[in-house]
Amino acid sequence: MNGGKGRQDQPKEMAIARDRRYHSNMQSKAKTVKQYLADLPDDRREAIQAVRTVILKNMPKGYEKGMQYGAIAYFVPHSVYPPGYHCHPTKPLPFAGLASQKNYMSLSLMCVYGDEEHEAWLRSAWTKTGKKLDMGKSCVRFRKIDDVPLNEATSRASRPTRST
Repeated sequence: MNGGKGRQDQPKEMAIARDRRYHSNMQSKAKTVKQYLADLPDDRREAIQAVRTVILKNMPKGYEKGMQYGAIAYFVPHSVYPPGYHCHPTKPLPFAGLASQKNYMSLSLMCVYGDEEHEAWLRSAWTKTGKKLDMGKSCVRFRKIDDVPLNEATSRASRPTRST
């Protein structure tokens, strides 16, 4: 920690080391969401936090948040879904994730990956906002917060299914 001082008060060497550490690893070693956010450059922290706020506002009761696979994760705990994640049954079932990569930030939506109708709905709703959608099978990539519609498209997309 920096004793409560802002990032601007840190010596230049610390900022360079932090940026080098941040950019050299695609998967964060942060153990907590707070630590993950603190390690991000200011512009990325602001963007990730804005999307995170929408997800938290719309997350179903009983679901949990934390860190998984080096990113901020939202998941279905074993108390709700005992089998857990099929690839790693000891881990809870992920349904969304937020990450800061080298060239972009990403919002991963597992509910879109497994549901073609939900994917089609998301693509249509996002496009209707006038924002460009850069998306793979379930990963929405964005470079700045202005690329993300923080509205119905994002809030409904961050739920496990369209009807929840």
